[in-house]
Amino acid sequence: QVQLVESGGGLVQAGGSLRLSCAASGRTVSTYAMGWFRQAPGKEREFVAGINWSGGSTSYADSVKGRFTISRDNAKNTVYLQMNSLKPEDTAVYYCAAGLRLVVVTTTPRYWGQGTQVTVSS
Repeated sequence: QVQLVESGGGLVQAGGSLRLSCAASGRTVSTYAMGWFRQAPGKEREFVAGINWSGGSTSYADSVKGRFTISRDNAKNTVYLQMNSLKPEDTAVYYCAAGLRLVVVTTTPRYWGQGTQVTVSS
């Protein structure tokens, strides 16, 4: 079992930055691939970024490439999402997710956090 707790959401102006954190706990959590998803009002949840267990491989949605960076610190069991050049369309609830492999976490993660709200004002 893996437990995920997100933090770092908030209100920011367009063009600004935020860093989300996801603290993971549970057995062998450092061996899991991790990811971030988001869900805007009235829309389906969508993949944002993913990272494999070592941090050596990453994957991003086209909409965030070049603006968002996912990273992890296995010593702290924490994964981060650095979000720069934020746009109003980035407004959503952001969810942390975990899965056994990167290819899995980008589509059907096994574990989910409770989400953190990110609001970007224009």
